Amino acid sequence: MSRWWVLHVDMDQFIAAVEVRRRPELRGLPVVVGGSGDPSQARQVVATASYEARAFGVHSGMPLKAAARKCPQAVFLPTDPAAYDAASAEVMDTLREFPVVVEVWGWDECFVGASVDDPEQLASKLRAAVLARTGLTCSIGIGDNKVRAKLATGFAKPDGPPALDDVALFRLTAENWADVMNHRPVRELWGIGSRMSANLAELGLHTVAELAAADADVLRKRFGPKMGSWYLALGRGLGDTEVTDVPREPVSRSHEVTYPSDLSDPVEIADKVREMTLALTREVVAEGRSVQRVHVKVRFISFYTPIKSRKLKESTQDPEVVAAAALDVLAKFEFRRPVRLLGVRVEFTRA
Repeated sequence: MSRWWVLHVDMDQFIAAVEVRRRPELRGLPVVVGGSGDPSQARQVVATASYEARAFGVHSGMPLKAAARKCPQAVFLPTDPAAYDAASAEVMDTLREFPVVVEVWGWDECFVGASVDDPEQLASKLRAAVLARTGLTCSIGIGDNKVRAKLATGFAKPDGPPALDDVALFRLTAENWADVMNHRPVRELWGIGSRMSANLAELGLHTVAELAAADADVLRKRFGPKMGSWYLALGRGLGDTEVTDVPREPVSRSHEVTYPSDLSDPVEIADKVREMTLALTREVVAEGRSVQRVHVKVRFISFYTPIKSRKLKESTQDPEVVAAAALDVLAKFEFRRPVRLLGVRVEFTRA
């Protein structure tokens, strides 16, 4: 009997795989993609590393210089967003040929909703079609909601370079949630990072089972009524079952810059934030949007990256007003160390 299933499709080493697809001679070699592709340049980071490069300890977000030290024989390539856009469109269009709903979440992942008797059979057909059409492989998590499907993909992922005959599927539902997840640390849950894991540990909540059995009032008091309830539901594997093909309306936009040389002059830092905010606001106003809140991000040379924000007294399309608010936010930071990155994000007024 057919029932509603949620599948999470996650492309394997997507950016590196796209580069290898157009350069077949790189197959089987350690490939690192990021920035300009020149590891001798400062402030360049890894966007994606192939499985062969990951075996040497190279990973996303690592400075290219560090990647070159770990794997000097790697092939370093610059990022090419246009190529990844095109490849992603190929994948999503292939999935849409099936009687399913496809909700795109990025270049390399999406949720697929379908009413079927056998979700594994559907997932296998999706994988085969994507491989045949694009030459790219993917892993698919199967769940009874988005949370479980997303987590299931992690268990479906291959440990090394994917083989064409890999199964790369995993089902995670209410039936096996406790067996698969209860003993695992909360850090393995979708949306819980190291900081939140530490916060939960302060409450004595270290495992998924402990979080699932936590006192709801304690969680709400610590994290607020909305997020406290969310973390409790997350520990129990509860989540949204709706999959929609309606594009998500963006609620914010941001710009950020990593500077070739560290910034120490407060006047120069303020000028950079003001310039960035003006350009960003003009960009969103040109699309007819108004701004209701501004966030400023500062990354120091220690990689400590605080973010502060302020809600405007009223929504505006005046770049000068938004820039002034950004400078007010900037004044809340303590600049005891040089700065390597500055970022500004503006939230849109919702209709």
